[in-house]
Amino acid sequence: MSNQTVVDRIYKFNEERDPELLKLKYKAMSKDAFVFLRGTCHLFYQDLLVEGVFQSAPPVWCCGDLHLQNFGTFKGDDRLVYFDVNDFDEALLAPCTWDIARLLTSIIVGAHTLNVGDEDALQLCHYFLEIYTKELSTGKDRTVHGEVSTGLVKELLTGLKTRRRRDFLDERTEIKGKQRSLKLIEGKTTLATEAQRQMVTEAIAQCATTQVNPKFYTILDVMHRIAGTGSLGLDRYVILVEGNGSPNQTYLLDLKASRSSSLQPYTPCPQPDWKSEAERITAIQDRFQESPPALLTPLMIHNRPYVLRELQPTADRVNLETKNGKIKRLKKVIKTMAEVTAWGQMRSTGRQKSAIADDLIAFAQTAEEWRPVLIEFARSYAAQVERDYQEFKTQIGK
Repeated sequence: MSNQTVVDRIYKFNEERDPELLKLKYKAMSKDAFVFLRGTCHLFYQDLLVEGVFQSAPPVWCCGDLHLQNFGTFKGDDRLVYFDVNDFDEALLAPCTWDIARLLTSIIVGAHTLNVGDEDALQLCHYFLEIYTKELSTGKDRTVHGEVSTGLVKELLTGLKTRRRRDFLDERTEIKGKQRSLKLIEGKTTLATEAQRQMVTEAIAQCATTQVNPKFYTILDVMHRIAGTGSLGLDRYVILVEGNGSPNQTYLLDLKASRSSSLQPYTPCPQPDWKSEAERITAIQDRFQESPPALLTPLMIHNRPYVLRELQPTADRVNLETKNGKIKRLKKVIKTMAEVTAWGQMRSTGRQKSAIADDLIAFAQTAEEWRPVLIEFARSYAAQVERDYQEFKTQIGK
């Protein structure tokens, strides 16, 4: 990558984002190498040499930013609770090895988060590939819900199923009189201007006209939302709407600006002519998942693309940091992650130039050729991430 430093490349990629939120993003990225990896998806693909198995592997609908923290539970549009890949901002058509390589890298870089040593991290990488290959070879896709889940994922699904809506609302809102309003929470929300509130209100009102129950989308309050790592700095709002009735059946919505995928300049696969970046994100998510998150909708606001969805509890991720390196427990989580990755790729086969099931089955049968390549890449790039992180941390502290 020319003569630019890592810090130059990061600044260049983020130059159009909100300066105050960027400070928060860079502060988060300076915490450790794993958060740094999560905040620099663009570096990963800038550095990926598109050759060999990173060029020839079957094209699939990718998450684009597959790492340990981009799996979680959510209520689908059928109101059932699922565990799956849950972030598609970077999604597009790319060789299936791209997502896998990024996930393996995240396991090695995140070894300290997992509280395991390097050898155990490599063991988890090999195990992920073993399960992924096995599931790909079946040619079938399944889903993860409460009845078939195990270990930490089962605990997570059970917790979400029993969580009361009112408790979640009470965390984020307060009741004044007979109506709820959003809480101003440090690090999570900031006040929106009147012009921004008006913009959001008009956009949601327009969206409501196409819905079965327009009254559901009646806006009660709007604030800026601070969330994520890679997406920090993009225009984002939390919206309180009437839902099924005030004060305890109101709903929270998340509205986030969409930008082009950071994989776009590098993928060898031809992409569909999407109507917008928001259309790309929601369409691929709909293909990959059995039941996408509730209320998932692409919007255009002042000629800028946004994705609207229900805001669900952010604690719905497996908290790997608390497991103190219990490898058997971690293997169950890694197994589930490998399964849902393979199933999502298989579920979305044969759509707009993505590989058909037979191609993925044949690829699985050649696993002995490409699995060592992915492991070696992940080991090498994890070391690169550590070096980049140290350079970033040194520069950002000046």
